[in-house]
Amino acid sequence: MDGNEDMDEVGWEVDADGESIAIAELIGRQLKLWREAAELRAVEFASLMGYGEDLIHKVERGVRIPRPEFLERADDVLHASGHLKALKKDAEKARYPKKVRDLAKLEAQAVELCAYNNSLIHGLLQTEEYALAEVRNRQPPFPEREVERRVAGRMARQEIVDHASGRPVFSFVQCESTLRRANGGRMVMRGQLERLLEVGQLRNVTIQVLPLDREENAGMGGSLTVFKLKGGDNVGHLAVQLVSRLVTDPRDIQTLEMRYGMIRAQALTPRESLAFIEKVRGET
Repeated sequence: MDGNEDMDEVGWEVDADGESIAIAELIGRQLKLWREAAELRAVEFASLMGYGEDLIHKVERGVRIPRPEFLERADDVLHASGHLKALKKDAEKARYPKKVRDLAKLEAQAVELCAYNNSLIHGLLQTEEYALAEVRNRQPPFPEREVERRVAGRMARQEIVDHASGRPVFSFVQCESTLRRANGGRMVMRGQLERLLEVGQLRNVTIQVLPLDREENAGMGGSLTVFKLKGGDNVGHLAVQLVSRLVTDPRDIQTLEMRYGMIRAQALTPRESLAFIEKVRGET
């Protein structure tokens, strides 16, 4: 790499929220302390790193979040004994949009997550190829670096589904339309359906399908999620077009829980649903 390299390729912009700014500034301070301890000027450090001096200044000022490979290289160059490498998780966390981080926090606090989706496969169930196609379908289109950022954030959230503790418990209901909508093309959808069949075997995951031929559908109002938290509180989440909001009013939560209960009752049983997904996969 040289000093003329596109800075977007080696780091991420900092979201304008307190947590991202604090993490970016912490990483920047640590990097500068280690650089100064090594008695290197920014231009000398940049040369050893193979990046532009401008990037070094941006990272040290906390206006740029470095990629993991940057921190690994910096740790080696500055002989930081793993201290800079240890910041990789913080950097990864800060790179994701605030909405993604907020959802990840709720998922980590939940003992049960209940979700109905009628337009797309739920984000916690998506393959990377499916997520990539979905994000690239957005209009106006995102810059490629933002596409990468959003997909990476979605994939990172999925770690909780395969967590060894089996917590939280997940209950997903997918409208049949989400199984048949060819997001990304035939092969992407085939891989996505296979992923649903795989995740549906986990003991802490229940996947149900609400067929299109059902005369009753309590989910006509759109997708919804209810988080049942460890402390006993419940929080809802609704997302449509440009709006993504949390629902905390007890009366609204009660309405969402009632609707989700009706949706589950109207859907196929988990065993019938996996058979239905298998059938659709065979047709894809």
